[in-house]
Amino acid sequence: MKNKDRRKGVVLVLTGEGKGKSSSAFGMVFRAAGWGMRVCVIQFIKGQWQTGEQKAATHFENIEWHALGDGFTWDTKNPEQDIQTTRDIWALCQEKIRSGLYDLVVLDEINYCCSYNWLSGEEIAEFIKNEKPAWMHLVLTGRNAAAEVIEVANTVTEMQLIKHAYQQGIKAEQGVEF
Repeated sequence: MKNKDRRKGVVLVLTGEGKGKSSSAFGMVFRAAGWGMRVCVIQFIKGQWQTGEQKAATHFENIEWHALGDGFTWDTKNPEQDIQTTRDIWALCQEKIRSGLYDLVVLDEINYCCSYNWLSGEEIAEFIKNEKPAWMHLVLTGRNAAAEVIEVANTVTEMQLIKHAYQQGIKAEQGVEF
């Protein structure tokens, strides 16, 4: 593994309407962990919903996982609480990134928070430009990535929905969706 002083940390944005944004990020989590890198995953939105990825991460000493959101909040009954929860999670993200303890940090579903106006793309982009360690890899997932975040990213991938099982009446399946 490259020493931090020889590494160029990249910022990746995984966005779009299609499935696979978080799944792609979690693939990177396990790839990095397999190389002995220290990894931190912070999930916005998904809350305490148990996932296979989170269960698998418990088998790695070098993966720290935080599922902190209030759940799927697009039909929220308490927007003030969702905003405060998001602000609290964002503060944790900044703390973890500033700490310099991690080689890879994943901010899962953070892009949604911008589209809901709970965080601004400008705020996230400025933090990335000014405070992310140059050697740290950072992955941001979720639909509707802010233009400012896309601008500061090194790699941006848009997942395009062509067809989804849910449209055929098939609900989320364990091992595929969670």
